[in-house]
Amino acid sequence: MTRHFWLSAWICGWAAVALAQQGTIAGPVAGFAFDSSAGVLRPIQGIPGAAVLGDAVNFGIDVANAVVSPRLDSAIVVAADQSVHAFQLQSGVPGALALNGVSAAPERIAFSPSGTAVVLYGAGRVQVVTGLPSAPALSGAFDFMPGGGGQAGTASRAHRQFAGSLAVSDDGSLVLIADGAAVQLFQAGAGRLAANARNALVAFAPGGHDAAVVDPGGAGVLWIRNLDGASTQQTLGAANSAVGVAFSADGKTLYVAGGAVVAFDLAGGAPSSIVCNCTPTGLVPMGAVFRLNEIGAGPLWLLDPTAAPPRTVFVPARAE
Repeated sequence: MTRHFWLSAWICGWAAVALAQQGTIAGPVAGFAFDSSAGVLRPIQGIPGAAVLGDAVNFGIDVANAVVSPRLDSAIVVAADQSVHAFQLQSGVPGALALNGVSAAPERIAFSPSGTAVVLYGAGRVQVVTGLPSAPALSGAFDFMPGGGGQAGTASRAHRQFAGSLAVSDDGSLVLIADGAAVQLFQAGAGRLAANARNALVAFAPGGHDAAVVDPGGAGVLWIRNLDGASTQQTLGAANSAVGVAFSADGKTLYVAGGAVVAFDLAGGAPSSIVCNCTPTGLVPMGAVFRLNEIGAGPLWLLDPTAAPPRTVFVPARAE
């Protein structure tokens, strides 16, 4: 393990020198991560096991937050003035897109599994944008009050900060919201109970209406098929200390991040555990890999499920 660690560090250091000499983004980009301390989005340049954090992506505006789609082809950016902007990404280079009708200052932004839709929540309002990555358009909106049993009844109800989880299907027609002890499914603005699960995490499978609900303290990992129809529900396993959930790009595997990352084979195989010398804080799909934490003083950690066997690797902290 020690030998692998230092070999990876040497490779990453060599890559950093090469990229610095070039002075531009070159070669593959494994993903992106928002650097909150600097207020910039940074590309993860290179391949898993030999990657570095690159220079800031230039959106032409002061950035307060930026979230990139799972296919790395679009981004939703919140400017310093809290306005919301959409960008198409081509080889890591942003191009501004028109985005009309979306209200400012979202508290939460979540892309669909294939990045064709995105859901934004802020100040009691849920908004769904479809048509990504090239033609985003507001396709639906409804009110939701966290901690108050669901949809807002009157404008006078006090807004509470949303501490739960939300997800949107690729076609933008379904939204899952986990809040408190319930997970609700919204379709055309109307909501109903989808599952009883406290402090749950939710995710849609790509290309359809299957979903996962992770209840860390009770029901465990639930796989719900055909969520908006004659749905069936299956418990896959425990979910102790879970902090993130996401499907693989082909929808065949469900990953749950906690103390380790557990891979659930949805074809019926036994779950497998992927050890990480890290403390995951989430599970963010980025192309072929997943990001397990945010940029900070320590390394950025990635899950590489394409390796044999699947592994976790680190990206060194950026030295300024």
